[in-house]
Amino acid sequence: MAKQAIETRVLGKSGIQVTRMGIGLWAVGGSEWGPTDDRDSLEAIGAALEAGITFFDTSDVYGDGHSEELLGQAMKGRRDKFIVATKIGWRGFDGERRQSAYSTVEVLIAGVESNLRRLQTDYVDVIQDHISFREPHMEVFLEGFQRLQRAGKVRAYGVSTSDLTYLQAFNADGGCATLQIDYSMLNRTAEAAVFPYCRAHDVGVIVRGPLAMGILTGKFGPGSQFPQGDFRRNWQEDADQHRTYLEDLAKVERLRPLAQGRTLAKGCTLAQLALQFVMAHPAVTVTIPGAKTARQLQDNVGAVLLPPLSGEEMARIDAITPPGGGRKIWPA
Repeated sequence: MAKQAIETRVLGKSGIQVTRMGIGLWAVGGSEWGPTDDRDSLEAIGAALEAGITFFDTSDVYGDGHSEELLGQAMKGRRDKFIVATKIGWRGFDGERRQSAYSTVEVLIAGVESNLRRLQTDYVDVIQDHISFREPHMEVFLEGFQRLQRAGKVRAYGVSTSDLTYLQAFNADGGCATLQIDYSMLNRTAEAAVFPYCRAHDVGVIVRGPLAMGILTGKFGPGSQFPQGDFRRNWQEDADQHRTYLEDLAKVERLRPLAQGRTLAKGCTLAQLALQFVMAHPAVTVTIPGAKTARQLQDNVGAVLLPPLSGEEMARIDAITPPGGGRKIWPA
C-alpha cells in the first residue's frame, strides 16, 4: 500500500506530532482476541508504516509483553519512523479494586525499563498509566513518570481512563499530556465532560475502541461465537453484556445503510464510517483501531482518504446514537 499523506496533529502539551490515525496493538499480542500469527502481525505493522502511519500503541500486558516484543522487532533499524506509546500498571481486578504491583517509584521505574527492553529502545514517546480509575498508588505513577521524563526515557506521560475525576487528579500539576479513552459511535459518553476538559487543559486524546471491539465492522450477529480465550465471549455468556450487545447490533443495522449510501464517498465500509466519525470530533488527536493483518490495516486507512462526513450525515448518526450517550462493554 502506497504511503498516504495522512494529516498530523500535535498530541496535547507533549508537542509530539502524530498522524490522526494510528494502530492499536492489543490484538497482535496473541491473547484475548483469538488466535494470531506473528508474521501477519509484523506485516500489519509494516503496512501501517508504509501507509504513512506514525503512531503505534501497545502495553506491557498485551500478550504478556509479546505485543511490545513484536513492535520492537518491527522497529529494528528504523526507530525514528515510529512514535511509540506504551502502558504499564494493569494487573487485573480484585472485586472493584484494581490490583497494583507498583507500590513504590523504584518498582514502577523497573517496570518501565522492562517495557523498554521488550521494545528494544532506550526511550518511548508516551508512557501511560493503564486503565486507571481506582489506582491506589497514583502518586507513584506520577513521580515515576516524571523521573523517567527528566532522564530522557519518556518524552511525555499520560493516563488511560474513562474517569474524569481520576484524569483531573492525574493532571493536577498540569503535566499530564495525554488521555487514552474508549470512544465510538456506540459509546459517546466522553463528549459530555471529558472531551471539554481535555480541550481546556491541552490534553491530547488517544481514542481506543473506535470500532467498539469489532461490533462496528458489521461482521457480528446475535449468534456470533468467539474462540476460547477471547474476552468477547462475555458478550454471549454474561446476561447484562449480552443485552447491551444485542442493543448495539440493532444500532449497527440502522447505521449500515448510511455507510453503503454515502454519495460523496460512493459508499464505504461500516468500519470506515465509524472511524471517520471518531476523527471528526475536534477533541480527538489520534485514533488507534486495531489490525491483525495488513488487509485490516488497509481498510482502516481507507477512512482517512474519504470525504469528511457532512452535517446531514452527522445528524443521521446523532438520531441513531445520541450525543453523549451509549454504554460501554468491558473493558471500561
